[in-house]
Formats: sequence, C-alpha cells, structure tokens
Amino acid sequence: MKNRNPKDAAINREKSDGSKSVYNKKKNPRRFGWQGRSLENSTNSYYNPAMIKKKREFYDNAKHVKKYKKLVKQQPTDVPSAIIPLEEENETEDGSKMSKNNKKRKDRESRNLIEIYEKKHEEIEKARMEKEAKFQARKEEREKSEARRKAIREKMMKKTHKGQPVMKYRIQHLLETIQGSMNKS
Repeated sequence: MKNRNPKDAAINREKSDGSKSVYNKKKNPRRFGWQGRSLENSTNSYYNPAMIKKKREFYDNAKHVKKYKKLVKQQPTDVPSAIIPLEEENETEDGSKMSKNNKKRKDRESRNLIEIYEKKHEEIEKARMEKEAKFQARKEEREKSEARRKAIREKMMKKTHKGQPVMKYRIQHLLETIQGSMNKS
C-alpha cells in the first residue's frame, strides 16, 4: 500500500524535485550553447543594417582571399621563369637596356587601349544621342497634343453673343469621336 502520510510525501518530493532541478540546470546551458545570452546582446538585439552589411562584406572578402590563395597554391612557382623567352636587349640613349619585344608589346597595348577607349566613348555618345532623340520626339509629340487640346477647348468654350454655347463645335467634336471609335473597331 501507498504511504499517505503528508510528511513522508513532502520529504520524498523535496528529494525528487532537488535532483530534477539540478538536472534541468545542467540541461539548459547545453540547450543554449553552454552559455546564456549576455545582457548586452539582449538589449542591443535590434535590427542593424550596417552591421549586417559589414558581416556580409567580411564574408565576401574572406571568400575572395580563399579563392586567391587556392589559385596561388595551384600554380607552380618555378614555371614562370621557364616560360619567359630570352629577349633581345638593345641599349637606348640613356645607356639602359630595353628589349625590342617589350617595346613592341607596349606600343601594341597602348594602341589597343586607345581603340578600346574610343569604341567605348563612341558607344556612350551614340546611346546619349539616341536618348536625346527619343526625348525630343516625345517632347514634340506632347506639344502637338497640347496645342490640339487647347484648340478644341477654345472651340468648346465659345459662346454666342447671348451667352449660349456654340453647338457647331460640340456636334463636330461628337461626330469626330464617333468616327474615331468606328475606325478602331
């Protein structure tokens, strides 16, 4: 039979609750990564886009550094010296040595750069001119439609010397709108 004495139950409860509370105390830090959140973290846990941007930038930079190191590691170190051909060297006016191949390469590179710059500049200029032409056409169209609306409005507002509206223009406008709708359908 069960012991129904309240004193015994209270004693048993204290022992069992005590062991469970210690167990729970040990279990909670494991759940939260062995640490609770600091007061600083909980008070400053608002949305901060600058911090998010900094973190993203940091990880992007780390990714690029990792890729660079990987590429450097893959390239053999002594191969570049074997690849470079022996160049003919000539002395210039200063007495310094300069290779013919190097000089030719620099000339070609400068010409290529100039050509690239000119092409890019022409494309930009062409795009600007097209944009300007579109803008001008739109502006002219707007002015024409505005003038047409103004003329129609003046005709619609005309009145006789007795103050009555001139029906000729109103009827003409109705006729034009009906004909326009008939042509569309």
